[in-house]
Amino acid sequence: MAHGIVTEAAAAMAGQVIAGDGARSWSGAALDSRRVTGGELFFALPGEHSDGHRFVQSALERGAAAAVVHQPAEIAPGGTLIEVEDTFAALHALARKVRERLPEKLVAVTGSAGKTTTKELLAAMLGSTFEVARNPGNLNNLYGFPLSLLGVEEGTEWMVAEMGMSTPGELGRISRLGRPDVAVFTNVRPVHLEFFDSVAAIGDAKAELLEGLAPDGLVIANADDPEVVRIARGHAGRVVWYGLEEAADYRATGIEPLAAPAVGSRFELTTPSGAVAVELTLYGRFNVENFLAAAACAHQLGVGLESIAAAAARVDPAAQRGVVHRLADDVVIVDESYNSNPDACRQALDAALDLPARRRWAVLGDMLELGAAAASYHHEVGAHAARLGYSPTFGVGELARDLVAGATEGGVESAWFVDAAAAIEVADRLEPGDLVIVKGSRGVGLERVVAELIERRGER
Repeated sequence: MAHGIVTEAAAAMAGQVIAGDGARSWSGAALDSRRVTGGELFFALPGEHSDGHRFVQSALERGAAAAVVHQPAEIAPGGTLIEVEDTFAALHALARKVRERLPEKLVAVTGSAGKTTTKELLAAMLGSTFEVARNPGNLNNLYGFPLSLLGVEEGTEWMVAEMGMSTPGELGRISRLGRPDVAVFTNVRPVHLEFFDSVAAIGDAKAELLEGLAPDGLVIANADDPEVVRIARGHAGRVVWYGLEEAADYRATGIEPLAAPAVGSRFELTTPSGAVAVELTLYGRFNVENFLAAAACAHQLGVGLESIAAAAARVDPAAQRGVVHRLADDVVIVDESYNSNPDACRQALDAALDLPARRRWAVLGDMLELGAAAASYHHEVGAHAARLGYSPTFGVGELARDLVAGATEGGVESAWFVDAAAAIEVADRLEPGDLVIVKGSRGVGLERVVAELIERRGER
């Protein structure tokens, strides 16, 4: 992890050591006292529901090298405190200082969907050739990214960092903090419309990633996504294109699903310098697209095609992002419960058709932050599920009433549940050979439904 001396960290943050031993060494950082394992700087950030200053003593007891505070905090004798004007600004100031030397190079991945999977694929590919770090989980915002940066190990040659946003200006700030050498754009979709008036406005916000890009930085762009094309064409530097539909530098041809019980697809990756056969252990064409983004980047950075293909065969889906569970009685659960938006939901429903099943069910939760268009988007997703033959289709959450209406009008069995706790009764109705896909926004909590299904039947 990034490390140093407490007094040096205080200077980088324009703060001062007001208690304890400024000569102590530190490594890494934490925003949650429960995640302190020893040696970290604990940043006491203010919060809407809980102020980090309340947990300073707990962090020190768990072994934090020092706590960074901007208001008085009671501590036992011997604890070390750094006082700053603003703990959030101090977190960013220290991250900027560390970024001057760590990592050597950084790839930033952004998009409305596919960021985490693309990040994991790219980290695995680059790991065959370089010392690589990546932000854990989805620590990709103005809090998580600097925390991830402070956790980078010494000697890291490349960091693969997903960068997200939900409001205008956010991604630009993260990009300027991370100063990427490569920018990867996956797609621009109708998400966060509560905060944007159009998909084009979302594209403009995604384009903020270019604000921190190195002057000679490389852009990896999805040739199939109109907004990504618009963003990339506005970049004065080099652009490398990938895609499934359009002419691109990196393409996948001959895509077909792997034979059951295997999950994933096989295809040929074609590149400017040759081709290689690939077996990707992630289901769906949208994951082939994520693979292409990672492969284009890795190959441009010097990773050989055979190493790229080998990485595709060993990457598992991130938790709640397309994990396929095979239960007793050949029941299959496709866990897409981490998040949802209209395009991603349609693509997940399409992709699950590659998995054999006696009957196909869908448990689809509210898709949040869609603004005034929420009702029409939910209705269309329900209609799409019906067209694909998902019967029954269940809606979970207030917005999903419109989803159920779309499914019902499409002629399939459907039902509505007020919340995830009520939707657990779906587990009682599954029969041998059924497949059920579970997808919804984070706020709906559909991971509870997945957990209940697995607990009742047991995973093979």
